[in-house]
Amino acid sequence: MNLRRFVTAAEKADITSPWTLEEWLCRGDIVDNKHLMLVRANMEPGRCHPFHTHPTREELIYIISGRAEQWVGRGHCILGPGEMAFIPMGEPHGTFNPFHERLVFLAILSPSDAAEPGIVDVSTEEPWATIRAGFPACT
Repeated sequence: MNLRRFVTAAEKADITSPWTLEEWLCRGDIVDNKHLMLVRANMEPGRCHPFHTHPTREELIYIISGRAEQWVGRGHCILGPGEMAFIPMGEPHGTFNPFHERLVFLAILSPSDAAEPGIVDVSTEEPWATIRAGFPACT
């Protein structure tokens, strides 16, 4: 059993995903818990995490620096440092950075021991494939 209570920068798990550099600070293989996951995401200008769902988890997105064009369902908001979005379990959402500065945010997901699938891409399904028509393109 992993009884870790502190995670240093040297102990976090870094993963380069298609959309961000993910710095995992809390998940089952790092800290023994069943309720929380925490990742710091670093998203470069022009990048995005396209529309997806977490069928078995809810999520908070908290902006540290930069700005996010954050979508939750059919609604969107430009979020800046100190602002957040709540994503209910199963709700389609996407995070976009059409701005000129790096976006850094925390994503907190719960529960950590949720059943699979943990994430489902819906970006090619309607209305998510075209809902951003007229917005700056992000990859």
